[in-house]
Amino acid sequence: MKKKKKVAVLVGAGSIGQAIIRRVSAGKQVVLADYSLEHAEQAAKTLENAGFECSTMKCDLGSKEDILKLVELATNKGEVTNVVNAAGVSPSQAPVEDILRVDLYGTSVLLEEFGKVIAEGGSGVIISSQSGHRLPALPHEQNEALATTPTDKLLELPFLKEINDTLKAYQYSKRCNVLRVMYEATRWGRRGATINSISPGIIITPLANDELHGPRKEGYLKMIEGMPARRAGTPDEVGDLAEFLMSSRGRFISGADFLIDGGCTASYWYGDLQYLKATH
Repeated sequence: MKKKKKVAVLVGAGSIGQAIIRRVSAGKQVVLADYSLEHAEQAAKTLENAGFECSTMKCDLGSKEDILKLVELATNKGEVTNVVNAAGVSPSQAPVEDILRVDLYGTSVLLEEFGKVIAEGGSGVIISSQSGHRLPALPHEQNEALATTPTDKLLELPFLKEINDTLKAYQYSKRCNVLRVMYEATRWGRRGATINSISPGIIITPLANDELHGPRKEGYLKMIEGMPARRAGTPDEVGDLAEFLMSSRGRFISGADFLIDGGCTASYWYGDLQYLKATH
């Protein structure tokens, strides 16, 4: 009998997602999903030229219908062993409603639906953000609600309806990502799979490069100078961490979040970047 093909799924085909998928997908069928089909196809061409076998799909992370189509496509290709979510929208890219729909709700649906089909021995990584670690401690009831509310009811939570600032919406979304990963770890574990989140800081991508050369560059450069690392990170550094978590060496790690921000969050709370609290 022909052996079932192993499948690695990437949602969000940007620099960080590609860095991760290159490290975990050799010999597997790669399914690339992105809001821009053109973006997904460009990434597929780059990966195919490096020896990877790829399929592409247009997918709006904030649409449950699209996520279910993605699950169907991936499972038709073979056995889903890896899931990477690097998709999302930032505070400067979208209004509050879209940030919550895509980053908070969509990621939660993705975790839930792929948790139903992930293969034994499989693993997943959700790319969150250091921004979630800048949100002050939430009341226990809010944490519980973000972690455990059924996905179709998430956007109806009263405290989310009160958010009218895009940065706050992003911070709540990223905090929710971390909490949903903790919640879903039990379900993924019953299938013999692990799921974790990674919270990157300032990582040099085309979008970050635009910011570093745009009208807010002075603020970013000052922030970088005040970080313990005194530099921005690279997609490959995030990829190295994800590779460890998704490898045999990371099998005892699940339901956890990993900050990879050059010490930026530590400095925000207790070091040279405490001035940022006034603006957040």
